[in-house]
Amino acid sequence: MDKNEVREVIAKRAALEIKDGDVVNLGIGLPTLIPNYLPEGITVTLQSENGVLGMGPEPAYGEELKYYTNAGNGFITVNPGASCFDSAHSFAIIRGGHVDVTFLGALETDEKGNLANWIIPGKKTPGMGGAMDLLIGARKVILTMEHTAKGAHKILTECNLPLTASGEVDMIITEMGVIEVTKEGLLLKEIHPEFTIEQVQEATGARLIISPDLTKMKI
Repeated sequence: MDKNEVREVIAKRAALEIKDGDVVNLGIGLPTLIPNYLPEGITVTLQSENGVLGMGPEPAYGEELKYYTNAGNGFITVNPGASCFDSAHSFAIIRGGHVDVTFLGALETDEKGNLANWIIPGKKTPGMGGAMDLLIGARKVILTMEHTAKGAHKILTECNLPLTASGEVDMIITEMGVIEVTKEGLLLKEIHPEFTIEQVQEATGARLIISPDLTKMKI
């Protein structure tokens, strides 16, 4: 799969985790593709930490409105009834536990549900942003990420990078499959048909528990 196919597979599968009536936060990067693949017939309220409630899919080329952007400064559309407000109100929604599910990217994650997604030591960074609040405030945390970084493991026994939060990740969705974080470890529940169990394990820096009900990845 090329880069675009990888991102499409992850976004499509992630969209299936959204249920009717959910309030959903989308992190920057890959998660912003998810609104393009929402299942038909469900009503979802998409929230962006920069202060938007009621986002729609990406606008068509040439139809962008400069005042409507997501947290990653990408152009968005807004649905009827959408609202815009300052970041203090946005984080009141997040910290108040009103977000049902958040989708975030990762530099590293591990079998304990820890997440490192904000800094690589020695490199400049603008700060942690809202990820720490989302990890604590959202009812469900799903990572949408490429399985490896230039062949290096991103899913580990224990994170090496500084943590954003510990023990808060519920699920990991990559181009290779769907992994649930459990008390026993990382449970591989779905696998992309292009890969074998052995290939997924080799690309993972932690032991995978293979579900007895392992199924083909829903995409």
